[in-house]
Amino acid sequence: IKLEMPTVNLTREVSVLAAVPEVVRSLESCAVTWQKLISAALEEQLEKVPQGNGPLAEVDFWCERSDTLRALAEQTELPEMQKALQVLQEAESEHIGDLQIVLSDLRKYHAEALDNVKFLATLERHLKNLTYGAGFNIVLDTIPSLMNGLRAVWIISRHYNKDERMVPLMERIAWEIAERVYKAVDLHTLFKEDIAAANKKIADAKSTLQQWRKCYFAVRAQIEASGREPRWEFDQKRLFGKTDYMASVCQDLIDILQVTEEFYNIFGPELKAVTGNPNHVDDLLKRVNELTRPIEELSFDPFSIKSARGWKSVMEDFREEVIVESINQIFVENLKDPPLYKNHPPVAGAIYWSRSLFYRIKHTIIRFQEVEELLASERGKEVKQIYLQVAKKMKEYEDQKYSQWRDGTQHVLPPLLKNSLLTVSIDGAATSINPETFEQKSVLFIVNFSPLIQEIIIETKYMEQLGLPVPETARYMALQEGKYLRYTDRLQNVLDQYHKLMETLNEAEIKLLDDHIKKLWDVFKSGHSRLNWNSLGIGDFIFRCTQAVRTFESLVHRIHNISEDISSRLLCIESTNLFKFPLSKNGDKLPEAREFFEYVMCERTKDVAHMVRKYSAIPQLLIKVEGRVTNTNSGKSPKLTSYYAYWENRIYQALTQLIVKNLQSFHAAVLANVPLFQTEAILSVPEITLQPNASEIDKITIKCIRDCVEVTKHFVRWMHGTCIECPPQHVEEDEVITFSFYTDISQNPLIIEKAVLIIQNVRKLLSSLNKYLNQWKRYHLLWKLDKDVAMEKLAAEKPACVTLDEQFQYYLKIAQEVTQQPMIKDEQCIRLHLAPLACTVEENARGWVMSLGKLLNESARQELFSLQEEIQAG
Repeated sequence: IKLEMPTVNLTREVSVLAAVPEVVRSLESCAVTWQKLISAALEEQLEKVPQGNGPLAEVDFWCERSDTLRALAEQTELPEMQKALQVLQEAESEHIGDLQIVLSDLRKYHAEALDNVKFLATLERHLKNLTYGAGFNIVLDTIPSLMNGLRAVWIISRHYNKDERMVPLMERIAWEIAERVYKAVDLHTLFKEDIAAANKKIADAKSTLQQWRKCYFAVRAQIEASGREPRWEFDQKRLFGKTDYMASVCQDLIDILQVTEEFYNIFGPELKAVTGNPNHVDDLLKRVNELTRPIEELSFDPFSIKSARGWKSVMEDFREEVIVESINQIFVENLKDPPLYKNHPPVAGAIYWSRSLFYRIKHTIIRFQEVEELLASERGKEVKQIYLQVAKKMKEYEDQKYSQWRDGTQHVLPPLLKNSLLTVSIDGAATSINPETFEQKSVLFIVNFSPLIQEIIIETKYMEQLGLPVPETARYMALQEGKYLRYTDRLQNVLDQYHKLMETLNEAEIKLLDDHIKKLWDVFKSGHSRLNWNSLGIGDFIFRCTQAVRTFESLVHRIHNISEDISSRLLCIESTNLFKFPLSKNGDKLPEAREFFEYVMCERTKDVAHMVRKYSAIPQLLIKVEGRVTNTNSGKSPKLTSYYAYWENRIYQALTQLIVKNLQSFHAAVLANVPLFQTEAILSVPEITLQPNASEIDKITIKCIRDCVEVTKHFVRWMHGTCIECPPQHVEEDEVITFSFYTDISQNPLIIEKAVLIIQNVRKLLSSLNKYLNQWKRYHLLWKLDKDVAMEKLAAEKPACVTLDEQFQYYLKIAQEVTQQPMIKDEQCIRLHLAPLACTVEENARGWVMSLGKLLNESARQELFSLQEEIQAG
């Protein structure tokens, strides 16, 4: 549309032009033409609607309107038109009013179009993905972003913030989503595709349709939660009516595909192999293919809401046809291993399962019978025939299961009831051999109540519930179930208690209680040799077993209590500290070497006396065991020979551990950088040595270690086969030998090794201290030279005063240097005091200083006298 500009000359002033009638008339003619053209253009634009059902059609619509109105608006802004409008305004023309109204409308609609184009442009990328995206995955990803974009437009736009604008746009988006699904899902070819691919396609289609609703309500909830934005109260039927219906159809198609897939999985090579009738399976597969044919040949659009009634009818037909086929399929598939209800036995459970399937298809046929025309149709007759065939197979299956169980029960049950009450298992293998020929701990007694009996009882109960006759023996067993359960529970409890007791016994205790165990087995014997489940004395047998096990348990507990008492005494002995060190009394003041080892040995003597008292009480405890087991108290019962040996070995192990642990701890103390005792360094001319010397320390250390091992001499051995201490043996008149554990323990290689290692490390330490003392030998001239002879020789040489002063300063420096040396040196377990040595060296140095001073004094006095004589002579 082109607006013609005036042909008159408008270069003069507005007021001048407004006074020229010819100019005004020419401009009024143009104004009338402009008003008509612009009005017609606006009417045309307002009558236009988007060309298409999708959202992009609305975008194109506003872009086109914006372009058209912009072209007009740009012409109205030309200088010639603006000058003409000013002239007509100045001339107060009657045509200017109508033109101004039209121009105002043009500006308003142009601004609206521009605003809508701007905001729709923010959505255009999402709308294009929605329309042209390659697959459902793009659409699924686009919908949330698009919905958030719509919310932004709703909040900011001046025109799309009203229902009359936003609802139609959303309706177009819903139409586009539905159209994508409609184009992708072709029912004529869907069931010919690979089932997995078809399933994915329908699932994606359904997800896309549901995503539209889900994202809408999610954004709506955000708007409501903000409390600041206008709410979305849109007509949901317009937005979701079609998409929700299409989603339900997609779910129906998913169900159909799932059913057909299950049929294909069932009627495969495995079923052919199981049934041995491949032709029958092929026929079933053909029937599966026929199930979807009516859907492939639909004459209406299933996605159209108008066709909802027809689609519902198609689905009902499909489900009714599938139910008989699916029940038959389930029955054929699970014939050999039917799924059972909880607690159902195998046979009755299989019959229950078969009947439940039958009732399900029977229910469907009854529904058919309510509508006579259904069964009268060809398809109805076909379904009825299938029903009769399946029902017949189910009845044959039930009869076969029942007859097999009845005959098997009558054959199996009587021998099972003749089983003994108990069986004996040796090292996990059942045997009929006399258990007394085997080690007691390897023998297990087992309740010999066959699981088959319990299964027959349960089967009998359920068979009677099914209304089937059961054998009399089985019925009697079912009625006596409570009694047999009590018998088996009580027997199992008794045996569990016995086996638990046996597990607590070690080999020595088993030998000790051998007679009592065999006496208990004598009670058990009738249970695995004479009594069976038909016997009348089962209750009495269980009572005798219970009493015998309780008596045995009491004996075991008493013996274990005594064993724990002995073990606690041995533990006390084993954990005794044989190297107790004296505590420092005056800060850094440590005991001297002799004092330290005397304290250790004194404390050890006290502890040994306590240990021996603990040890001496053990025989009396073993005599108590003897009294419990044999009713004697001699301490030398042959029945306890191995038991005495067991405890004597335990005592040996405890004493061995006592010595090993103490030597280890003392060795660690020797090597640790914590001094235990002190020694002094002294000058014993001509040597610098320790006090006491290294040899003495070495000897007392060896004596202390030897004394530690000799502690075991106080533990006297028992006479063979008894718990009575061996009396001293007189070898010669003056020699007495006492048999103790020392003989064996002192020869233990580990103990010897520990003792030797301690002595070696103490010697290394003493050697190291001696090397350190060698540094003091640099002062050896102080005590090696005879001071008097040296002074006489020096006096005879008549040295100068300077020479004497140098000697004087040398010895004075030594005296000062010695006092500045560290007076204590800690090395591992020994603290070395150097003060006595330093004091002696200092005294020697100061002695030389005093001697030199006397010599210097005497020399000076003689020179003074000589000088006096010279003065007097002069």
